[in-house]
Amino acid sequence: MAPKKASGDKKAKGAEKKGVRADKSKEGATKARGLKPATAVNVRHILCEKHSKATEALSKLQEGQRFDKVAQEYSEDKAKAGGSLGYMSRGSMVGPFQDAAFALEPSTVDKPVISPLIIMVEGRR
Repeated sequence: MAPKKASGDKKAKGAEKKGVRADKSKEGATKARGLKPATAVNVRHILCEKHSKATEALSKLQEGQRFDKVAQEYSEDKAKAGGSLGYMSRGSMVGPFQDAAFALEPSTVDKPVISPLIIMVEGRR
């Protein structure tokens, strides 16, 4: 049986409650969008040095061009695999990137999240 906490440990109790609320709000946002909770997402990205280049790449995607082709043309990192990062689990990505990736529905793109970065989620598990 675990020892009881001292009554003077109110800060710890408050922190636990805040953490629970934060987790519930993230789940609520995911459920509100109709997404099932996931532990990993299959992500592609386009990394551009300038915001204007990222905006141009995003417009190409919105015109209907394939993500992998746009990534090969515009991404400034090694986009040999069409920007594919594969399945990434929670905690293995940078905060804003992770939040955006888990909020996106599969096969959708979003405006540059971490300027100038465009991501697309291909699948969730």
